[in-house]
Amino acid sequence: MLSILDKYILKRYLGAFALLLVLFLPIMVTVHIAEKIGKIISNDAPFGEVIIYLLDFTIYFSNFLFPLFLFISTMFFTSKLAMNTEVIAFLSSGVSFNRFLRPYIIGATIVCVIALILSAVFVPNASSGFNEFQNKYFNRGGDKKTTNVFRQINDSDYIYVSNYQPSSQIGFDFTLEHFEGNELKYKIYANRIKYEDSTYVLSGYKKRTILEDGEKIEREQRKDTLFSFDIDELTPSDYIAETLQFSELNDFIELEEKRGNADMNIYYVEKYKRTSIPVSAFIFTLIAVAVSSVKKRGGMGLNLAIGIVIAMTYVFLDKVFGTIAEKSTFNPWIAVWFPNIFFAVVAFFLIRNARR
Repeated sequence: MLSILDKYILKRYLGAFALLLVLFLPIMVTVHIAEKIGKIISNDAPFGEVIIYLLDFTIYFSNFLFPLFLFISTMFFTSKLAMNTEVIAFLSSGVSFNRFLRPYIIGATIVCVIALILSAVFVPNASSGFNEFQNKYFNRGGDKKTTNVFRQINDSDYIYVSNYQPSSQIGFDFTLEHFEGNELKYKIYANRIKYEDSTYVLSGYKKRTILEDGEKIEREQRKDTLFSFDIDELTPSDYIAETLQFSELNDFIELEEKRGNADMNIYYVEKYKRTSIPVSAFIFTLIAVAVSSVKKRGGMGLNLAIGIVIAMTYVFLDKVFGTIAEKSTFNPWIAVWFPNIFFAVVAFFLIRNARR
């Protein structure tokens, strides 16, 4: 059962968080509209699509920023409790500091569960709408890896294109190798491959078939044929992982590994963030309480200044390590979870000091 103290703090905890969201999100949307209004008007984006885009934008970025919103809101109302000597009154009545933390942990659990549901259900859909609108009206072409694409498309076939143009669905220097076991059975070459009306058009076609007593070469200037892959699947957008449900993301990662995708860290970073961001709610809550529950000479302003520095440090570490993992062979799990691990250690020492 929740005591009066639990209900009081829990109400303030969730209320301050919700209030900060209500106050900040409209500002964020307004700034974004001001930045993009020129492109929206020049590209004649329909009003209905713009409204849905802004809703997707709000959900998409709220998912990344909610730990910071939670941290700042917790710092604010806990500092106010400390300035009004309410924290001292609670602890002086015989309530231990661990007991004082209980409603905060309950609140962090509620926020964490909500964040997990959002990241599993709503955020992928919002990400899909957000990125599709960006590509349709802002980027004109999407964000795809288009050079030196090598893929395993099934257990026997491997393909390669030196360059791919998503807008025209044309690839250059195309090859397809077919293996049976460890033996190469045939290899198809083409100077250009183009996808037209569910058919692949190969220009400068050449097929080399390996026979027991030699090899057979076939050449054609143009050949229309079918393959068991979709040409856009060869070069998935970098943001595609964000648009998939968690189970779909796991299946997608498994498929991309079989295809020989060399940029798997991009997808692993997204996978691990699905859980690391919600868990950060606990860490930031503990740090916020430890820092702001003690009445300081500088007052609430000093606490908020400390909070902003900590929040910016978290954002910096998260961005830097995430980028390092995406662009290198650095372990993506370590990269994604390092900010949480680092600040969990900070939270441990701050809480231990606050208990004294």
